[in-house]
Amino acid sequence: MSSLEKINTVVDESDIDAVETQEWLEALEAVLEKEGPERAHFLLERLIDMARRSGAHIPFSPNTAYVNTIPPGLQPAYPGNVSLEGRIRAFIRWNAMAMVVRANRKTPPHDGDLGGHIASFASLATMIGCGQNHFWHAETEDHGGDLVYFQGHSSPGMYARAYLEGRLTEEQLDRFRQEVDGKGLSSYPHPKLMPEFWQFPTVSMGLGPIMAIYQARFLKYLHARGIADTSKRKVWVFCGDGEMDEPESLGAISMAARENLDNLVFVVNCNLQRLDGPVRGNGKIIQELEGEFRGSGWNVIKLIWGGYWDPLLARDKEGILRKIMEETVDGEYQTYKANDGAYVREKFFGKHPKLLELVSRMSDEDVWRLNRGGHDPYKVYAAFQSASSHKGQPSVILAKTIKGYGMGHVGQAKNPTHQQKKLDIDAIREFRDRFNIPVPDDKLEEVPYVKPAEDSPEMKYLHERREALGGYLPKRRMRADESFKAPQLDAFKATLEPTTEGREISTTQAFVRVLNQVLRDKALGPRVVPILADESRTFGMEGLFRQIGIYAPEGQKYEPVDRDQVMYYKEAANGQLLQEGINEAGAFSSWIAAATSYSTNNRIMVPFYVYYSMFGFQRIGDLAWAAGDMQARGFLMGGTAGRTTLNGEGLQHEDGHSHIMSSLIPNCVSYDPAFGHELAVIIQHGMKRMVEDQENVFYYITIMNENYAHPGLKQGDEEGIIRGMYKLQSNGKEKDKLRVQLMGSGTILREVMAAQDMLLEDWGVSSDLWSVTSFTELRRDGLDCERERLLHPERKDLPVPYVTQQLEKTSGPIVVSTDYVKLFGDQIRPFVPKGRSYNVLGTDGFGRSDFRYKLREHFEVDRRFVVLAALRALADEGAIPLSKVSEAIKKYEVNPDKANPQYA
Repeated sequence: MSSLEKINTVVDESDIDAVETQEWLEALEAVLEKEGPERAHFLLERLIDMARRSGAHIPFSPNTAYVNTIPPGLQPAYPGNVSLEGRIRAFIRWNAMAMVVRANRKTPPHDGDLGGHIASFASLATMIGCGQNHFWHAETEDHGGDLVYFQGHSSPGMYARAYLEGRLTEEQLDRFRQEVDGKGLSSYPHPKLMPEFWQFPTVSMGLGPIMAIYQARFLKYLHARGIADTSKRKVWVFCGDGEMDEPESLGAISMAARENLDNLVFVVNCNLQRLDGPVRGNGKIIQELEGEFRGSGWNVIKLIWGGYWDPLLARDKEGILRKIMEETVDGEYQTYKANDGAYVREKFFGKHPKLLELVSRMSDEDVWRLNRGGHDPYKVYAAFQSASSHKGQPSVILAKTIKGYGMGHVGQAKNPTHQQKKLDIDAIREFRDRFNIPVPDDKLEEVPYVKPAEDSPEMKYLHERREALGGYLPKRRMRADESFKAPQLDAFKATLEPTTEGREISTTQAFVRVLNQVLRDKALGPRVVPILADESRTFGMEGLFRQIGIYAPEGQKYEPVDRDQVMYYKEAANGQLLQEGINEAGAFSSWIAAATSYSTNNRIMVPFYVYYSMFGFQRIGDLAWAAGDMQARGFLMGGTAGRTTLNGEGLQHEDGHSHIMSSLIPNCVSYDPAFGHELAVIIQHGMKRMVEDQENVFYYITIMNENYAHPGLKQGDEEGIIRGMYKLQSNGKEKDKLRVQLMGSGTILREVMAAQDMLLEDWGVSSDLWSVTSFTELRRDGLDCERERLLHPERKDLPVPYVTQQLEKTSGPIVVSTDYVKLFGDQIRPFVPKGRSYNVLGTDGFGRSDFRYKLREHFEVDRRFVVLAALRALADEGAIPLSKVSEAIKKYEVNPDKANPQYA
């Protein structure tokens, strides 16, 4: 058989000169046979180029034929025992199903099902098994280990395999999705809940693909900088075809190709179904995704048809079978596998009389056995081998499978199969028979777990394969073996001291000073990873370009336009700064890779991602939760923070709520410092916790671009700064009858400071002024104390909230003003000493473009409104007449009829 016959060129009825066409094809065949495909590719490219230069219009198509990329003749020999692997897969399939079914039988009346998914792993089992048996290395002394992002809904299959491996017990399987009392198994891959098992959270969908791309790039970054040898390591990503509709799934694939991430392999499980129905019922998702990935520069491997189709395709001399394959849409392919062989014969092969003749000697059972590529171990191995050995490009395998494979009449390829978690006895019997599981009829109702004897051929093979690859996966490292000391606080002396007379700086500038000091640390400096989303100049960080260089795998191939300047744009193959462009999600994914490097790479890194605070948690909140799940460690620096600080940008750019969003993530420690000394104390303490103590927290710190004088650190204030508040200054006398407590954070603290002077000078009201570095941490401390009071009612030494401790010895009403929504300052209301008036000003409402003083007037958080709030609180207590408040409104020219900023 000639190579042309193997190619099975489809007959084209529009061909006006079939003889000439045949001559060209024979010429190409000769080149292929004598000089190889590389030469043939070169000649074809030259011909196309010549035609285009001559004015011919040659439409571009990113698609190839709807057949396997790797033809049968180029498949490598299979290195494993297919029979034993099939038996192991069958046991894992059964146990995964049994675990979900058993868990959902426990549901108390009216409590709702626990849920769970059988169908997703059913479609993936062959591919997962191939990777586990032949490709995925665990971490060893001479191999850093491969990183595998498992498709989130396939978790039951991973637990079922770990049970066979002896890493999980039957008791744990029986506690699937029952975690509250311990020993349970999480619904999806959650490192927080199973810290020694799962490495990466891949649900919510779409997060796995984008995180994995930047993880693969971070491995290259570590290697280029000489921090770790990552040359042998691969990142494998399993995602569903429906999941590829998430913007994050495809949003970064061009970066992967641009940076030649040949350590990255995507496997898209194309079972043609999403939650509600077909992914592309009227089209072909594999062809669509091929166009997306090939167009972006990826190596695409299509794994569509299993080996039982090979003889039919070889006999398809006229190309009719391939033509029908091309024309059939995914909605039809789904329906075929939800029925039987007779249905497939009638509806698919019946589309052309010659196709019916092609399968005329096949029984309906033979027709039904015609398999899809993702379920054929030989085809899967060939695709995995090709992808993992490919150089110069990332690879994607588009594997066609069946959702609910083997689930029979109740689940296979049916629209509701994604939610299928309960099976009746007939479905369980059908499942048992399909996979030849050794469970007798009288035990079927129990749906028992199946585990062969340890000395059985299957179990020996299972362990031998993983031993050959270094150990079991998934597995997570909880701490790095290496250790570092955080810099001492006095290392930041320049930032701790007061600014010199007449000198004004922003907290952003103070941060850059702190960062530069950390970069100078001989041990820790090289582990710092500055990350920016194209805002270096906004934050005054362009000096880092020349100082540490911007990471670029190919170095700098051009002379930058600003080469004659001190801070010119410098790219370098071993650059330290990650410049991600206008791309918050990608930058955050880079931060996650660095922030979890202690676990994935056994290398402690200190990432600082500096970004517009408004485009932080608001834009990538789901990824921020994933970072919490992954036990990330690092710093998120929310620049130009606050609703009124970024005065010229307007409605969407001004951040008044990021601290509310960050407060929702339990292991995110949040601060809103007003001064450089506060910032230095917080960052030093954060490094001690995350780097030195390897504590699983990460920090969100807001910094501002407003310049003003900084008072410097007073000895003894460090504890208050860390815990969330400290007394910055006082005026008048402690026992003054007219006295208030003023609190603020960030830039608005300076408005509160000005209000303190106005209250004394204009109204004879003295005050204490408190710098609140973290309302969030104060609230958490208060909630902890409140819980102790609830659960230990007779305990004598109950803890007292830090807020209460600080305020209980003071007098007068309390007034708070911040650059954030009122809910931010309102967080600590329950912990204010009883009977004390607590009044909060904030920036509720949409942003505006204007001068800072006008914005603060608009949002009613400036010094005048602080004074008004204090006077009103005193009047409510009967300390002054209400007329004083009216007098102040007139004196400060406040318009009482102005629009409410909440709705303006």
